[in-house]
Amino acid sequence: MTAERYPTDTAEQRETAIGAASLAVQRGQLIVLPTDTVYGVAADAFDPAAVKSLLQAKGRGRDMPPPVLVSAATTIDALAVRVPEYARTLVEVFWPGALTLVCHQQSSLQWDLGDTRGTVAVRMPDHELAREILERTGPLAVSSANTTGSPAATDADEAERMLGEEVAVILDGGASPGGEASTIIDVTGERGRVLRRGALSLEELNAALEGSGTTIVDEG
Repeated sequence: MTAERYPTDTAEQRETAIGAASLAVQRGQLIVLPTDTVYGVAADAFDPAAVKSLLQAKGRGRDMPPPVLVSAATTIDALAVRVPEYARTLVEVFWPGALTLVCHQQSSLQWDLGDTRGTVAVRMPDHELAREILERTGPLAVSSANTTGSPAATDADEAERMLGEEVAVILDGGASPGGEASTIIDVTGERGRVLRRGALSLEELNAALEGSGTTIVDEG
């Protein structure tokens, strides 16, 4: 399979690209899309075979499950349970944006993202095109568009070079505005823990929680 690449410069091109991406996702295929951090490779989060293809394309095992991107902050309650108040504060301040929250997942969800140990990593991207796609497709399992061990793609050329044979559709949205991966916080406990340092600093996160009685810790 060789990917079809779609420009998104005009409203007409954008609509064509979103339609092609949505159809590919419905068919269980992989797509590459721009986000506010880096380019991502995406699959229907509720299609276990598509998620398996995503992990294989990246050269990953089930021990590295992908996060899930959503189009609206309220979707967190459809995917997660027991979301603590401090996590909701972080959502209010930093979503949409470069913050991924690892939460207790809804046990009723019919999906298989890998060995998640009962958790789900959720993020709402600060990228209009990405959110327009998510509004059409629903939650997508998304990982950075690169093969494991290589730097994440920050434009469509890099993504195509690494994953062009594995995906059906590549949306070209120009260079990534962020270029740095999201910060990942585990919010399954009484206080948040940094799992991956990224675009948001510990200082920014804790400033948002000032007066809440809790802080985020970085044990790295």
